[in-house]
Amino acid sequence: MPAAVLDATTLRSVITTFSEVVAAHREAINRLNVYPVPDGDTGTNMSLTLRSVVAELDGAADDGLDAVCDAIAHGSLMGARGNSGVILSQILRGLVGVFRQRRAADAATVAAALEAAADAAYGAVMKPVEGTILTVARESAAAARAAADAGADLVGVLEAARVEGRASLARTPDLLPVLADAGVVDAGGAGFLLLYDAALHVLDGRPLPEPEVGAGPDLAALDAHHGDEPSIADLRYEVMYFLEADDERIDEFKSAWAAIGDSIVVVGGEGLWNCHVHTDDIGAAIEAGIEVGRPRQIRVTDLLEEVEERDWVRDELGGGPAERVPCGVVAVGVGDGVVAILRSMGVHRVVAGGQSMNPSTADLLAAVEAVPADEVVILPNNKNIIPVAEQVDAQTDKTVRVVPTRGIAEGLATLMAYDPQASADDNVAAMSAAAADVRTGEVTRAVRDSVSEVGPIAEGDHLGICQEGIVAVAPTLAGAATGLLQKLVDDEHELLTVICGLDADPDTTAAIEAWMSEHHPDVAVEVHEGGQPLYAYYFGLE
Repeated sequence: MPAAVLDATTLRSVITTFSEVVAAHREAINRLNVYPVPDGDTGTNMSLTLRSVVAELDGAADDGLDAVCDAIAHGSLMGARGNSGVILSQILRGLVGVFRQRRAADAATVAAALEAAADAAYGAVMKPVEGTILTVARESAAAARAAADAGADLVGVLEAARVEGRASLARTPDLLPVLADAGVVDAGGAGFLLLYDAALHVLDGRPLPEPEVGAGPDLAALDAHHGDEPSIADLRYEVMYFLEADDERIDEFKSAWAAIGDSIVVVGGEGLWNCHVHTDDIGAAIEAGIEVGRPRQIRVTDLLEEVEERDWVRDELGGGPAERVPCGVVAVGVGDGVVAILRSMGVHRVVAGGQSMNPSTADLLAAVEAVPADEVVILPNNKNIIPVAEQVDAQTDKTVRVVPTRGIAEGLATLMAYDPQASADDNVAAMSAAAADVRTGEVTRAVRDSVSEVGPIAEGDHLGICQEGIVAVAPTLAGAATGLLQKLVDDEHELLTVICGLDADPDTTAAIEAWMSEHHPDVAVEVHEGGQPLYAYYFGLE
C-alpha cells in the first residue's frame, strides 16, 4: 500500500534514492546545461551536493525526524557545489524546515514544505531568473498545494507536483530565450524533478526513470545568441566560499557582491553561509567577505577556461576524447596565467584552488576520472591540499599517486621531469627529486594584526613567506618581495622564476628584477603573468 505519511525512515530513503538517481542521470543533466556558461556541470554539482547530504545522514546520531532533518540541512549547506547545488541546498533546507519538530509529514505538510522550499530558493537568489529550477520548484509546489486542498493523499500530492513539474520544465524554453535557441530545457529543473520520482518510488513503488543522454545544446546557436550582448556568461570566474558572519550583516555583504558580479546565491543562517557569485574580480569577491566576517574554504573556477576547453574538444577533436597516455597529471592552481602555464607543461586537468581555496577530494576525483589515462599523478601545490589529494587513490579504479608539492613554483619544477609514457610511480620518483631542488616563496598581504619571528605584523602589511614561515614583513610590496629574496637566494642558484598575481604591479616587478641584477647578477630571472588572487608573487629558485 502507498505510504500515507513521510516519517524519518521514509524521508531518509527518499533523499538517498534522490542522490542515487541524480548520480545516474548526471551526464544527461550535464548535457542540458547552457546557463550561465555551457560548462556541463549542473548534474555533477547537484550530485556532489546530494552525496554530501547522504554522508551526513549516514553519520546522524539517530533516526528521529529532527535528526534526519538536521542532517539534510547541514549536509546540503556544507556540501553545496556551484549555482545549481547551492539552490538545491536551499530547496532541501526549506523542505526540512517544515518537517522538523513533527513525527511525520502528511499530504498537507508536504505541500506546505514544497511551497517553503520554493520560497527559500527564490529568497537565496539575488536576481531570480524564470525558466530555471526556481520556476519548476514554484509551479510544482503550487500544484501540490492545490491537490492537498482538494483532499488528495500524500502520493496524490506528489503525483500532482510531478505532473505540473514536467509541464513547467517543458515551458522553460518559453521563458528563457537561451534555452529555446539551444533547443533544450533547463538542466537544474530536470535534476530537481528527480526528487518527485524518488519520493514516488519510495512511497508507492513507482519505477525510476532511465537516463536519456540527448544530443545536448546547439552550441552554434548558443554562441550566436550571445553575440556581442553582455550577459552573465561573460563573467570570468565563479567564486564560492563559506562565510562566518553575523546574520544582520548578510544584506550588506550581498549588496557588495551585487556591485561586482551576478548569479549571486547566499544560503545559510545562524552565523554560517554558503556563498556563490560569478564575477571578474576575485579579490573584491573575497574582500567583501572579509569586511563582514571570515571567508573559508574558498573555491575559484575559471569559467572561461571551461568554455575554451569545451570548444577545444569540439573543434580540435570533433567532440571525442583526448589522446590517451599511460600516465596523466592533475594539478591544483588558480589564475588564467597559472592555468595556461600548467597546461602548456602537460597538465591534463587543472582544479581551481590554492591557499584558502582548498578543493575537496570529490573535486580532485572528478578531475582524475576525466584524464585520459589509467594512471594519474596529482600536484596539490599547497600543503593543506596534500592530505586531501592522498585520499583520491582509494576512490577510483585508476592508479593515483601524489607528488607533495607545496606551491605553484614547486609544481612547475616537477613538471620538467614529467614523462607521460612512464608509470605513475616512476614519475613520482623523478618529479619529487625535481621538487627537492627548488626553493620557493610567496608574497601576500596580512588581513589582521599579528606577530612573527621577524617582528610585529599590522593589518595591510606585505608578507614574504617561505618554507620556514614568515621571513619578511614590510609596508610595501617591493620591500616584502626583496626581503624574501634576500633570505632565499644564494650563490648556488641559477634561475629565479617570478609568477605575478593580480596584486602585482609593473613597478614592483621592475624593482625585483633590478634588485636581483644588483645583488645576484649571475641568476637569470624569468617573469610570467600568473593572475592568481591573494598572492602578488610566487618565487621559484633553481
